Amino acid sequence: MAGRITPAAGRYGGRSATERQAERRARFMRAGLDLFGAGPGYRATRITDVCRAAELSTRQFYEEFHSLEDLLAELHLYVNDAAERSVLDVLPQVQHLEPHERYTRLFRAYAAGATGDPRHTRIAFVEIIGVSPRLDRQRLDRRARWIDFLCAQAQDAADRGHIPQRDYRVTAAAFIGAVNGLMHDWAVGWVDASLDQITDELLQMLLDRLHITPPSPEHPPARTQ
Repeated sequence: MAGRITPAAGRYGGRSATERQAERRARFMRAGLDLFGAGPGYRATRITDVCRAAELSTRQFYEEFHSLEDLLAELHLYVNDAAERSVLDVLPQVQHLEPHERYTRLFRAYAAGATGDPRHTRIAFVEIIGVSPRLDRQRLDRRARWIDFLCAQAQDAADRGHIPQRDYRVTAAAFIGAVNGLMHDWAVGWVDASLDQITDELLQMLLDRLHITPPSPEHPPARTQ
């Protein structure tokens, strides 16, 4: 069975059809997050497993998603959006800082957003890999957004005279590739390190490629209010 089923309209139990649908979808999302991100993983999960965890029927599942892959796709966007919000929330607070402090704060915000919930880390860096051409495109599209963000930050730093003027796209692409590779290996246990060690290693890699050095003791970083 595949393809979405149109849910019933009208009010039931004091809630509209839209409210009931939103609640069902949220329950399926929570179940998928647990099963894909902390349980057996996407490849070992069936639709009936998701329905059992959500305490909903397969008919209700097909009212929300065409397939199990659709649920994974939505969860992948959800966990990426959470990491992106962590960075964008910090961005206005660090715009005035010197580049070393600014990049440090931004990347640590990303690391916290991407790994604060281990289920997010596994979905973003492990479960999404190699599922289908469609999800490969979605994953690469999200990587491209981070590359564009890094390029914009580098251009801003270059315009201020903090780093040399040049095209930083290859640097940004290489760094995002390193983030994805190292986070994958760390998430599956191939790299025995703490999150702080992983974050420090990646951050130093970025700062080195941008030729950004720590401020000297005579010129400490600006303090935030």
